[in-house]
Amino acid sequence: MSALPYPAADPAGFLRGLFAVAVAAAQPARVLGPHLPPPPPGRTLVLGGGKASGAMAQALERAWPQDAPLSGLVVTRYGHVPPAPQGRIRIVEAAHPVPDAAGEQAAREMLALARGLTERDLVICLISGGGSALLTLPAPGLGLADLQDVNRQLLKSGASIGEMNVVRKHLSALKGGRLGAACAPARVLTLLVSDVPGDDPAVIASGPTVPDASTCDEALAIVHRHGIVLPPAALQGLASGAFESPKPDDPRFAGHEVRLVATPQQSLQAAADAARLAGVAAHVLADDIEGESREVGRMHAALARQVARRGQPFARPCVLLSGGETTVTVRGPAGRGGRAGEFLLGMALALDSERGVHALAADTDGIDGMESNAGATIAPDTLARATSLDLSARLHLDGHDAWSFFHGLGDLVVTGPTYTNVNDFRALLVL
Repeated sequence: MSALPYPAADPAGFLRGLFAVAVAAAQPARVLGPHLPPPPPGRTLVLGGGKASGAMAQALERAWPQDAPLSGLVVTRYGHVPPAPQGRIRIVEAAHPVPDAAGEQAAREMLALARGLTERDLVICLISGGGSALLTLPAPGLGLADLQDVNRQLLKSGASIGEMNVVRKHLSALKGGRLGAACAPARVLTLLVSDVPGDDPAVIASGPTVPDASTCDEALAIVHRHGIVLPPAALQGLASGAFESPKPDDPRFAGHEVRLVATPQQSLQAAADAARLAGVAAHVLADDIEGESREVGRMHAALARQVARRGQPFARPCVLLSGGETTVTVRGPAGRGGRAGEFLLGMALALDSERGVHALAADTDGIDGMESNAGATIAPDTLARATSLDLSARLHLDGHDAWSFFHGLGDLVVTGPTYTNVNDFRALLVL
């Protein structure tokens, strides 16, 4: 932490250092081991999915007694398997954010592995963000192409992650508690790396192992509210209640345990601690901010400007930190970019080159949207430098093309896959 550069001398380097601290705080190798129980009398089966599941599986293997039985299967995003030999837990790769056949096959295999378990057995489920797409198994009467189409529509709709996952649960044969129910009568321990505002286990990866309080009627209301077009079989399944998910009073979940091993708040707090050690006051605004990315950027700009001009509500120099999951409503053709880039474009335009304000926004999984960067940085000279390069922040924002804008400036934050995922990370430095 003490190696962070002095903020005034290298603001962008300081912010990148805070992001690295936040990501390190959520690494499965650091946080998972203390949550593991002793081996059961019977067998131990490991199942799961998400962008962090490969690293979670490897961390579990290193901590598990070598003489105790262990087997299983997890699925992660293509390119998100940490560089280590395959062990007793098989790690496979599939597509995200739009599911593919590899994810469907992995989901079918997991249900098959869950058959025949007994009360003597233990199932450890490793679940993290991204599992909604990676753990894909269509409900009866639906096909993979149906879920792919619905996912594409949801991603462009501006729906919150909670809304999207209510729909996904009710169109799935695995999510919404169905994987957990399939493991009965074995004991089930779910270990979670949270990427959702509020850390609700029923929302993370669409809650494959926990009972679901949402309903088919709620899913239909979300579909209608956001103009999602469903195939006839999906509409019928929701309208009739045939796609209803297992509920909290389902006896198959008796004795199940859920533990959060990494959360956005933990990572924000680690970054705040690092900033304070470097001599800069740090304030965590919230870990659960939602809303349209560009509008959230404008809100953060207004707060930073008040600090810079009035010393309210915090004195400068300081760092303002926030997390959560914003959304992007795509209107018309879209360029290249994601939530973090769109947040920064909205913020830069609202700041209008405000002196002393620097910012970083990035996704802790290392991928902003579907691009190769985690996020980007802005500074008081961002708009001036863009103008000199014939780059228009307004046109790039309207075209949902943040990647091209920040690539042109050389201000992308590129980390590669981080093997974890605790959602959006935003740091505003006011000097």
